[in-house]
Amino acid sequence: MSSYEPFSDIYQRAIHRFGSEQALQSHLITPKTQIELLQISDDRWLSAFSQKIFQSGMNWQVVRNKWPNFETAFFQFDVEKMLLIHDEMWEEKAKDPSIIRHLAKVMTIRENAIMMAEVKANHQSFSRFVAEFPSNNITELWQYLKKHGARLGGNTGAYTLRVMGKDTFILTKDVEGYLRNQQIMTTGRDTQAALKAAQTAFNHWHQESNLPYCQISQCIAYSVN
Repeated sequence: MSSYEPFSDIYQRAIHRFGSEQALQSHLITPKTQIELLQISDDRWLSAFSQKIFQSGMNWQVVRNKWPNFETAFFQFDVEKMLLIHDEMWEEKAKDPSIIRHLAKVMTIRENAIMMAEVKANHQSFSRFVAEFPSNNITELWQYLKKHGARLGGNTGAYTLRVMGKDTFILTKDVEGYLRNQQIMTTGRDTQAALKAAQTAFNHWHQESNLPYCQISQCIAYSVN
């Protein structure tokens, strides 16, 4: 598709929903700068990925309430310590009544620690890898997390990136619905063609509006909801 709806039209519909531009702006998030992202320690990334994985299919607040116990049980998600835990201890930790007992999800902590350690070996830190990854190709980072991590496909990886401050759009139901209605996405959600089409459209709106990708994503969701 060579032409897109002007972002100004999308933005005006989002304003209409809230009644004023000021009200809309109060709902838009601001991504962290590259310098701010570099200051995040890798254990915070592992904690964030793990929390989002546990929240999948569960009440988010229940997981949040339990998270201090997870931090204690898993040594504040120190990546190197996670790599030293033997199989039997992982199984024991999955039975800990102070956390949410789910062996398959607990084991993703180890798998994602391994992924992060491999990234660190090539990029000094996982935070540097994320901070320096261009948002105009953010879907490639999503695909990396899905391929090399555990349970980080779908929107799990993207949501975690946004929560941590990386500038990313997210293919929520509203955003995906809009892209399909506009015939920008015409294949399966996670296909290369769909992700490339979505990225190209967001790059276009980013150049047009000079807004962060996350705010463009929010405006689209607000404009159709």
